[in-house]
Amino acid sequence: MFKYETHLHTCEVSACASAGGAEQARRYKQEGYDGIFVTDHFFNGNARVDRSAPWKTMVDQYMLGYDAAKAEGEKAGIKVFFGIEYSYNGADILVYGLGRQWLYDNPDCVSISFYEFAQRAHDSGAVLIHAHPFREAGYINEIKLLDKWVDGVEIYNSGNGREIWNDRALWYADQYGIAARTGGTDNHHLSVDSARLSGVVSESEICTVQDYINAVKNNTIRPIIPEVKAD
Repeated sequence: MFKYETHLHTCEVSACASAGGAEQARRYKQEGYDGIFVTDHFFNGNARVDRSAPWKTMVDQYMLGYDAAKAEGEKAGIKVFFGIEYSYNGADILVYGLGRQWLYDNPDCVSISFYEFAQRAHDSGAVLIHAHPFREAGYINEIKLLDKWVDGVEIYNSGNGREIWNDRALWYADQYGIAARTGGTDNHHLSVDSARLSGVVSESEICTVQDYINAVKNNTIRPIIPEVKAD
């Protein structure tokens, strides 16, 4: 079985993170993971990006954490893939399949509605995963169910402070018939206990983002449920 982290942040881009991209790559290699997806907070989230800069500069700044992780991954021997954590008024959506060039070519992607963004992302071949859909926090004003717009649900998120929020995510996937279920650590820090790491496992090696997209669509991945649960 191959093991992948699907939800990870870097301090180069995510203002709430303390671990750099290179550090994250080295850590996950040591933990026996085959790959990681860097999913930093997008421009409409808690991103450390100069929003007064030209769009291309903003995109380059947004890619810094991924670039650092990718460079270290090539040295350490762990695959590093690019993803996005898009925020929609408290609902967080993991997007896989959009890259640097797509961002260069879509400078209005944060000014259009979530629904327009989702359609455009899907038209470009990307998949959307609803991250921690039932998390409760000060920045989340309401719970949104977006079953018509997502391709899967993150049914386990190690960053959730209560297990019931993960239980409800599984209920969501069951009730709405969403077959693709993922896990993710939502890792921002090197201090996360190894026993709390999550992600997905796959019988087939994932070598490209397209491989992961296919795995989501064909429901051939399974969430990693950590050994140690939240309180």
